[in-house]
Amino acid sequence: MQLVIGIGEYAVSDRGINALKTYALASCVAVTAYSPIRRVGAMIHVALPEPTTFEDGFFRPGYYATTGIPLMIEKFCMRYGCLKGELQIQIFGGADSISDKDIFHIGRRNIEAVIGTLDNLNLRIQNAHIGGRVSRTVEMDLGTGEVTISTQPIGI
Repeated sequence: MQLVIGIGEYAVSDRGINALKTYALASCVAVTAYSPIRRVGAMIHVALPEPTTFEDGFFRPGYYATTGIPLMIEKFCMRYGCLKGELQIQIFGGADSISDKDIFHIGRRNIEAVIGTLDNLNLRIQNAHIGGRVSRTVEMDLGTGEVTISTQPIGI
């Protein structure tokens, strides 16, 4: 059985679920964390770099890199007794998905916010499959921590 992670959602799991999966990452970014010692994993599907209001960050923390990632990591470590140093961190997505005239550069800004947030948490990224003009579907096997990615060109 797999658990699908929607936009702005995250999950931390070890039992009853074989995989965490998110679909169609374009400018959004997914972060996976895995503890090979405890065989538990987590995934978040971030839509934007940071909230513009306190309420946004409070009521929808998983939607934003700066609020969702720390929350996911905190719950991961508290629930399973993991140490941050044992976590294998990977990031995916952040495509330039709109057009060359995109003045907002959401994909690029999401990548920067995710990397900055992970750096602030003293977490090292082991693998990154980011940028470009592809949509990514990401699945993490909770038994092994292995992540598979399927890509599809984004039509602009």
